[in-house]
Amino acid sequence: GKRKPNGHQEKRGKQSFKRSIRDCDAEHPNYKDEFGHLEGDTIVGRHHKSAVITLVERLSKCIIAIKPAGRKAINIETSLNQWFNQLPSHLFKSVIFDCGKEFSNWKNISNQQDIDIYFADPGTPSQRGLNEHGNGLLRRNGLPKEMDFNPIPQSYISSVAMQRNNIPRKSLNDQTSIECFMSHVGKDFNKSMLSRLI
Repeated sequence: GKRKPNGHQEKRGKQSFKRSIRDCDAEHPNYKDEFGHLEGDTIVGRHHKSAVITLVERLSKCIIAIKPAGRKAINIETSLNQWFNQLPSHLFKSVIFDCGKEFSNWKNISNQQDIDIYFADPGTPSQRGLNEHGNGLLRRNGLPKEMDFNPIPQSYISSVAMQRNNIPRKSLNDQTSIECFMSHVGKDFNKSMLSRLI
C-alpha cells in the first residue's frame, strides 16, 4: 500500500467486500474475447466538483459517457441504474471498475441489474487499459480537465463519445466501434436503443 506520512489514516471510507478482477478471471474466463464485458471509471471536471461516468465495451471498444447528477456514490448508482434500465436485460455481463469510492454502492447496482461487478487492483490502471485509453480520448476531444461538467448537457457528452465511436480502427479491421458493437447485438437492437446507449 501507499505510505501515509505522520500516521495519517484514510477516513473517507473503503470498498467493503469488493470483488477482485481475479474473480472475473475465474467466473468469466473468456471475458477478454467475449462481447458484453465493460470497463468503467469516472473523469472529473474542474475543481473536482463534477464528473462523467465512462464505460467501454471491451470487444467493440465502444465508449459510453453518462452524466450523473453529482459525484457521490448515490448519484453514480442512480445514473447507472437509469442507463441499464433502458437496455435489454443481460446485454452486458460484467463491469470492472476503478477502486474509487464513488462506486461504493456497487452491490445495489449488481443486484438490481443482475450484472457481475469487479474492481481492479489499486494503482494498476493497466487492468482497465481500454477504459483509461478511452478517457484520454474523451479528454482530448471535448471533455478536458478544466471543464465544469455541471452545466454541460448529456447530449454534448454523448456527441463527444459518438465522435470517437465513429472513427474506423485498425484493431477492429477498419470497422468503427459502433459497427462492431452492432454486429454483436443483432437486428433486435435498433437505432432508438443505440441512441439511449450512447
